[in-house]
Amino acid sequence: MATVTPLRSAPRSAAGAQLLSGDALRLTAVTRAFGALRAVDEVSLTVAAGQKYAILGSNGAGKTTLFNTITGDFPPTAGRIHFFGEDITALPPHERIRKGLRRTYQSSLLFRELTVRDNLFLAVRGVASGRYSFRRAGRGHASTAATDDLLERTRLAHIAGERVANLAHGQQRQLEIGMALAGAPRLILFDEPAAGLSPAERRELVALLRSLPAHMSFVLIEHDLDIALRVTERVTVMHNGRTLCTGSPQEIENDAQVQAIYMGSRH
Repeated sequence: MATVTPLRSAPRSAAGAQLLSGDALRLTAVTRAFGALRAVDEVSLTVAAGQKYAILGSNGAGKTTLFNTITGDFPPTAGRIHFFGEDITALPPHERIRKGLRRTYQSSLLFRELTVRDNLFLAVRGVASGRYSFRRAGRGHASTAATDDLLERTRLAHIAGERVANLAHGQQRQLEIGMALAGAPRLILFDEPAAGLSPAERRELVALLRSLPAHMSFVLIEHDLDIALRVTERVTVMHNGRTLCTGSPQEIENDAQVQAIYMGSRH
């Protein structure tokens, strides 16, 4: 059976040296309690810079709550969170975004009455310097160029002028990923991006995730095991708020305990 990878000790050097850490994300005994309920219970894991990582588990395993602790929406009750060597445990969400952390949500958070291009442009402006400027960005503006780039990378350029409300569900998911890519993030948290997608849309999602830059890290929560195991290099399985096991996609797929709990219907 795969085992949890031992954690390296937190660097104790100066802040400048800490930022050179080879780990994009390091959680040390992270706990989030709601009264007597420990939704996340002493979870420790490490995501290397550039690594593609998956967190699996059944409903109620604590996956989304763990994401909320990482983003600062529900700060941890105990434990520490390091982002590229810097302790961000107490930082508010907007400060984590400025440092290069992004996320998507289970339910789409899009401007449905605006176009695809407008949604991406707002995402680009939201993380850019001078984002409160009232000056309209022209054709040669850096934000306009970045929006065009995102349209191409997410394969949405052909529907750039379409209202989001008219998009298929899979296209909305692609748009969410594009918005998360705004501003050159260093790590993205994807919360069940394949939820509700058709087989064709799932293939498009896999292609999109595989096309992300090699230097960019991501952590994926996903119920679709086929997708999770195809696009990631390291997998942690959670159960009842705790880490059950961690290993390569092959190790997780072949683990008897994981099969019994999560893949029983497929084996």
